[in-house]
Amino acid sequence: MPHATAATPSSVHRPRWWTELPLIAVVYGLYSVGRLLVREDIPAAVEHGLAILRLEKALHLNAEHPLNRLLTDHPALGIPADFAYASLHYLVTPAVLVWMFRRRTAAYRAARTWLMTSTLLGLIGFTLMPTCPPRLLDAHHGFVDTMAQYSAYGWWGAGASAPRGLSGMTNQYAAMPSLHVGWALWCGVLLWRHGRHPLVRAAGVAYPLITVLVVMGTANHYFLDAVAGAAVIAAGALLTRPFMRIADGVKDRIRSVSARTPVAVTPVGSTIVGDGCKTSAGERIPGRRTSSADSSDAGTDTAAEVSDDAPAAAR
Repeated sequence: MPHATAATPSSVHRPRWWTELPLIAVVYGLYSVGRLLVREDIPAAVEHGLAILRLEKALHLNAEHPLNRLLTDHPALGIPADFAYASLHYLVTPAVLVWMFRRRTAAYRAARTWLMTSTLLGLIGFTLMPTCPPRLLDAHHGFVDTMAQYSAYGWWGAGASAPRGLSGMTNQYAAMPSLHVGWALWCGVLLWRHGRHPLVRAAGVAYPLITVLVVMGTANHYFLDAVAGAAVIAAGALLTRPFMRIADGVKDRIRSVSARTPVAVTPVGSTIVGDGCKTSAGERIPGRRTSSADSSDAGTDTAAEVSDDAPAAAR
């Protein structure tokens, strides 16, 4: 997992928030737009979902069914789980990012790059493998959409965690990998590594585990989706340092080019009179102060003129 070293200058100085916010917004915007633009090939997505389900049953990893029945039969568990699925994803992750920015400056840049890299890798996964979540499979497969079952208690409708009427603004077949799990794991690692209070570190362990149970119990993800989300975070961690070196190289190149670019500085109040034109010998610019050299030159020229005229006067 990436960690900052005290030797690098970028880890000493805190990044400016007014440059960080647009950068994060651009990356998240690309992720959101790209997620929506991915073609929803529903037949292929359904087949991918069923293939995952068959593989899990063959490996005896099918924990989704019992968890889903637990939340379906017990609203006291199902409703909080739905709220957790619909909100924590968008609350805890930015909160940890801000905490790193304010309290762990030396490690912030690596943490931010890690999150962004992993998110873009997740988008590639959505593109290459659209996957139908368990809740959208045919009913005979035994899954119940708890978000729809308990929608009267929250702001969401039948379209996953999207607000009512806005389900068309989300790609419901972007289940593989689970970035709910991936982002939760990112939060957990940072809380465990950089938290000083035992409760903070305990939250770093509990949050990813609870997220895995929630995404499976609400029938939004398979267990292998969660595994893929963790794999994406691991891959993002491995790519963080190379990406930071590339970014530093680009910055250094831009700075060197800027430093080599000459900048003409004109003193305040100065005026370029000649503008590149030469004056003839002896010509004086009005208002110009005459130097001693000019005076001596002028005196020599005057004396020469007198000497030339003297013989003519004698004649």
